[in-house]
Amino acid sequence: MRNAKLPTRVIGRRGLRYSLGLCMLILALGGLGFWLLEPRAPTYSDGLWLAFTTAATVGYGDIVPSTHASRVFAVLVVLMGLAVLSLVTASVAAMLVEAEERAVDLELLRALHAIRQDMLDMRHDMQALRDAVGQEKADTP
Repeated sequence: MRNAKLPTRVIGRRGLRYSLGLCMLILALGGLGFWLLEPRAPTYSDGLWLAFTTAATVGYGDIVPSTHASRVFAVLVVLMGLAVLSLVTASVAAMLVEAEERAVDLELLRALHAIRQDMLDMRHDMQALRDAVGQEKADTP
């Protein structure tokens, strides 16, 4: 039963922070990798830009991987970027579903409370009827 809670912890609010942190890490490492592997990215900021445009699959074309090593690295950055993007999307969706589930649970609890109150009222009415019938039987000779 405890493992059933794992996906909501990994994908929920905490998962969103984790995924965004992972995005930053991939971007930082991707920028470093492109800075080291790509001659057209002479600065770390150029490497970061190339990592961002590659991971986001935008590909503006101002800086492109030109060596075999940087192209292979670009494939890895794209795959990592898509994986993390899907985690972010899943985290946001899980938060929305969780909020909707909480609203449904609250509505159900209110309905159950109303039913319980109705049952208590009916029990009280039945007891009053029993008392009245018992009193009427006692009054008749």
